Amino acid sequence: MGIKWRLADASYWFYDRFRHTSAFTAAGEAGSAPDFSAFKGSEYAALVTFRRDGTPVPTPVWFALLDDGRWVTCTDERTAKVKRLRRDPHARVFPCDVRGKPRGPAVEGTARVLTDPAEREAAEAAMDRHYGRPRRMYEKVMADQPSMVYVEVAAGAPVPSPTAG
Repeated sequence: MGIKWRLADASYWFYDRFRHTSAFTAAGEAGSAPDFSAFKGSEYAALVTFRRDGTPVPTPVWFALLDDGRWVTCTDERTAKVKRLRRDPHARVFPCDVRGKPRGPAVEGTARVLTDPAEREAAEAAMDRHYGRPRRMYEKVMADQPSMVYVEVAAGAPVPSPTAG
């Protein structure tokens, strides 16, 4: 296991314990916003994924908005949120602070991991525009690039999953 993986694992552990209690309350409430317009100017968003038993799990993340109104984030493929999204694409997203404290209404949507190189490039460009040098420095120190994936959330009613429920 490389040093970057150990640093990333320590970071995930820290943020799991650092989360604001109101993030869990907000994660359990259905989204009321029709789109991601309330996210403009926010630095963080909580990506809510769902365990097999339906328990919502909020995770504050860096994000970007694509020109066509979709929401994207970049994360390590090994994380539980990616595993949960691959099983059940239903996602909920709300603007928040670094600890996950809500700063606006949630949006219900359908998530997917981006696999097309052009979509990944567009997501990376949007993330770079939103965060610039601080994110590039963080990625260089903390991220293991081959295991990073981009997750997109499209606003609207979630597509039912055959394994959910």
